[in-house]
Amino acid sequence: MNRIILVSLGLILPLALPAVSPTPAPKKNSKSKVPAARAVPSKTAAHASTAVRGKTAAPRATTYRTKRKVHSPWDTPTFADSTWGDVVDGEDLTVRRAAVEALGPYNGTVVVADPNTGRVLAIVNQKLALGGAYQPCSTIKLVAGLAGLSEGIVERDTRLRLSRRESINLTTALAKSNNPYFANIGEKLGFDKVNYYGRLFGLGEKAGLNIEGESPGIFPDEKPKAVPVGMMTSFGEAISLTPMQLTAMVSAIANGGTLYYLQYPRNQEEAQSLVPRVKRQLEFQRQLPDMKPGMMGAVDFGTARRALYDANEPIYGKTGTCTDSRTHLGWFGSYNEAGRNKLVVVVLLTGGRRVNGPVAAGIAGQVYKNLSAQQYFASAQGAYHSTHSSAAGDSTR
Repeated sequence: MNRIILVSLGLILPLALPAVSPTPAPKKNSKSKVPAARAVPSKTAAHASTAVRGKTAAPRATTYRTKRKVHSPWDTPTFADSTWGDVVDGEDLTVRRAAVEALGPYNGTVVVADPNTGRVLAIVNQKLALGGAYQPCSTIKLVAGLAGLSEGIVERDTRLRLSRRESINLTTALAKSNNPYFANIGEKLGFDKVNYYGRLFGLGEKAGLNIEGESPGIFPDEKPKAVPVGMMTSFGEAISLTPMQLTAMVSAIANGGTLYYLQYPRNQEEAQSLVPRVKRQLEFQRQLPDMKPGMMGAVDFGTARRALYDANEPIYGKTGTCTDSRTHLGWFGSYNEAGRNKLVVVVLLTGGRRVNGPVAAGIAGQVYKNLSAQQYFASAQGAYHSTHSSAAGDSTR
């Protein structure tokens, strides 16, 4: 009694294997119409590959098909539990619930901050927000736009000619994230100016004040040989940005030009006693109003339309979509204006093809919508500002 292994079923069954004589070769005078060279092989011959020491295995009763494996170029999963490992003792729990609900099953991070104090109110996926540094994609256009305005290369209504038939201004270029427009600005600025304005915004240094585990990202001191400056100012090539850095950058735009150290309280006592700390005053307060129409246009008619939820509470933002190594990225840096109150929401998604800036914008919009439905901007946030208004006056440089 021989034994064969049915791998597909995971069983070992004893089967009687009858001895089968080899099929004799057809005779030359055979009346068969099929030539000997093309004779249809018998079942015994078809299973000759299973023969062992002159004996053949019994014919298989069932054919098992192997499922074809489809290779994906993306190493990072699109979906995950992004709340795993978070410590929330010092967070605003109302803000955190709104952010967690908005992010849903996506693999990513949401950072929410008060732009007028630098306090981080909530971080979903703290490990990614603090330690993850990725290519900024088109969010780098915020730096390029302000640098171009400050250096007089463009004005808000200046139309740069991109081709024989196309010329656009800064507002449309920001709203629709036009790469040639910002590559043009970068080439006219040159690397030294790009480096200067990037450093001014805090790229290449930690955004937070004594926040454990925070990465400084990467911002080159010298121009990379293989990367044109225009690629740096349109795609963010050769730069690694953290969600915390983008939060600080957007906060400075939202509050009129003050770059605060981000502070992330570890408990409610630290949250109540927080004193804002100013890192530096930016030099282009006069140019900031020229950026707002383009950032609003991104939500109204551009790449961030999914963020729109209420015309009475406008959102200003910039999307970013690209591939960092083998990870698809979706960025959105934003702030809103709800009455006298403002809130910064930054979203970074990592994963496969379905991840992009518009999806990140939709998540940020849902954060604002969730908080607005709870009257957060009229109550809790307003109370927070009144409590810390006097402390803001004591900011240290």
